[in-house]
Amino acid sequence: MSKRETVVVPQEEIVRQKEFLHLIRELNLGKLKKYSISTFGCQMNENDSERLAGMLAEMGYTESQKTEDSDLIIYNTCCVRENAELKVYGHLGSLKRLKKQNPDLIIAVCGCMMQQPEVVEHIKQKYRHVDLIFGTHNLYKFPELVYSSMMSGKTIVDIWESSGFIAEDMPIERKDGVKAWVTVMYGCNNFCSYCIVPYVRGRERSRGLKDIVNEVTVLGQQGYKEITLLGQNVNSYGKDLGEDISFAKLLYELNKVDGIERIRFMTSHPKDLSDELIYAIRDCRKVCNHLHLPVQAGSTKVLDEMNRKYTKEQYLELIAKVKENIPGISLSTDIIIGFPGETEEDFDDTVDVMEKVRYDMAYTFLYSKRTGTPAAKSTEQVSDDVKKHRFDRLLEVQNRISKEINDELLGKEVEILVEGLSKNSNTTYTGRTETNKIVNFKGSSELVGKLVRVRIDKVQTWSLEGTLI
Repeated sequence: MSKRETVVVPQEEIVRQKEFLHLIRELNLGKLKKYSISTFGCQMNENDSERLAGMLAEMGYTESQKTEDSDLIIYNTCCVRENAELKVYGHLGSLKRLKKQNPDLIIAVCGCMMQQPEVVEHIKQKYRHVDLIFGTHNLYKFPELVYSSMMSGKTIVDIWESSGFIAEDMPIERKDGVKAWVTVMYGCNNFCSYCIVPYVRGRERSRGLKDIVNEVTVLGQQGYKEITLLGQNVNSYGKDLGEDISFAKLLYELNKVDGIERIRFMTSHPKDLSDELIYAIRDCRKVCNHLHLPVQAGSTKVLDEMNRKYTKEQYLELIAKVKENIPGISLSTDIIIGFPGETEEDFDDTVDVMEKVRYDMAYTFLYSKRTGTPAAKSTEQVSDDVKKHRFDRLLEVQNRISKEINDELLGKEVEILVEGLSKNSNTTYTGRTETNKIVNFKGSSELVGKLVRVRIDKVQTWSLEGTLI
């Protein structure tokens, strides 16, 4: 993506889409219209669904927790792993009966899967009850697409192959009143050999610094306490803007915003983790001492075949620099197990990295072939049995390390941001430490959204229990 290709959607186009919002609202006037959104994949998809929900609210729809009660059903899809795709097809098949019962029901499918022409064709042929198909690049046109579907009664397909556009000032409806996701950039230029993201999300496109600061300022005024900055590779933020702007400079600016107490971000690419960014994490009071830095594999040979652009030794040197500058920082990572051609020796390198870095948490995934990526064409695919064995072995190592790190917190006081009730209790509340550890404790509703101190009384592998101080 060259610098001149990143363009904010003109204000007149935003006004036009808001006119469609109004038109649909008029059509829905006096009717109890409901919607449901099922989201698959990453936080970027979750943030996109919040934008869809915001537009739907402006159209006069209210959210339903049940698809069978809905007048408009959306599946926001992910294509990073095969399981997510299979789930979408299963759900679409089950909606055929609902469509027969309610011909006015609008079924929409959007997101990353739709950027693959073969997927769109499959849905058009096999799931003809789907009314609306659109992708990742034209989300802001959702009001116009819904209106066209309502007026025509035909299947609307609107997929853009690529986009340099960024749409600002469209509605958004966030469910959480304490934490908020804020997308700072879209797309990816890295082309890791296993990853479909650059093909479905496009090239890197950064939002304007002022637009991000303004959004976060409003969030602070609305009472939000924590933001998580999102991008396929946030470290690349600003490189396409043609100005002296970097992700580190963005952090320094957001650190000044009143009301916001914590700033997190994901995901970072090791090759772009600059000294400037390390110092920003260290020096900005509100930026949390937690870094998610995907290693993906410990073998330099495998990393080269993944097109990750760093070696095992370079990654470990980077981790050492981070720990030296930010004592007590917690680290998490992503690891792919069973990449094509991965040998036992290669896997041992991954275990070695895990032992040396001592991650607080690791998200481990079995390699999944993605059509259109270089790795999918490899003739050296690792068998499922071998992948599963390595997965279990790696999980055992990480579980031990996570528990050992958490054990060091027993009896200590930590500060947490209270997020709300835990899932399975009416009296137990939950929050996270600055280092992203989950802490459960007995509390009350007035604590939600506040920073409190808790003494850790019980330690588990993935969570902590404590007493309010």
